[in-house]
Amino acid sequence: MTDQRPPTVDDVATWWATSISRIEPGVIELRGRPVADFIGTTTLAEMIWIMLSGEALTPQRAHLLEAALVAGVDHGPQAPSIAIARMAATCGVGLNGAMASALNVLGDVHGGAGQQCVELLNEVTARAPDDDPDALDRTAREVVAEWRAHSPYIPGFGHRFHPLDPRRDPLLSLAERAVSDGAIAGRHLAAALAVERTLRTRSGRPVPMNIDGATAIIYAELGLPAPLARGLFLLSRGIGILAHAWEETQQGRRIKGPIPPDILPAYVSQ
Repeated sequence: MTDQRPPTVDDVATWWATSISRIEPGVIELRGRPVADFIGTTTLAEMIWIMLSGEALTPQRAHLLEAALVAGVDHGPQAPSIAIARMAATCGVGLNGAMASALNVLGDVHGGAGQQCVELLNEVTARAPDDDPDALDRTAREVVAEWRAHSPYIPGFGHRFHPLDPRRDPLLSLAERAVSDGAIAGRHLAAALAVERTLRTRSGRPVPMNIDGATAIIYAELGLPAPLARGLFLLSRGIGILAHAWEETQQGRRIKGPIPPDILPAYVSQ
């Protein structure tokens, strides 16, 4: 047997070491600054960035981040996460349970396209040489063909409900303005537009960018790692989830199912 010393208080403190916050009696510091410095002076979007990176955003970059967060807050009760929040809210689990139930279904298929689109755009920008004006379109075609070998869906493009996602143009307009002002480089914006030019349906119709693609541009231009695009979508959609869960609790229904009780599911014999 080997001798093992018992753990010390320092061992435990080191186990939970973090550069994000320092909490002591009478002290709350976030990223090395007293919390009082942020209260009343810092927007929520700016605070999110500081907590994630430890750095401050310029005003225009913070405006871009806030726009992306605002754009994704809700997509109505036809979105599975919202429907689940509303059903859970009628089951006596409280707002926390309703929100957790909804957030837990935001996975690769419903909620993960933003992260996947950042990965796609990173691949296009990494493989296209900067000095070739036609490289982005050519590389976009190659990358899309490779992705389609694994799935018919290209994340961030097309929408099952909207012919043109109404959130696309306002977000792209803000990104284009930020490029003109030098706030972002614009490389991922150009890559996304190149992918969009590449995509067509079988009947030849274009496949426009959706909310996941438009926000992926912003997150990628801000330099965020792809997994954080999903995390930020969870923060954004959590606002809509809370609003819907709260509204449902005010309507007095109990044990709300996915269809009204006088409509019965079809029975299919084996």
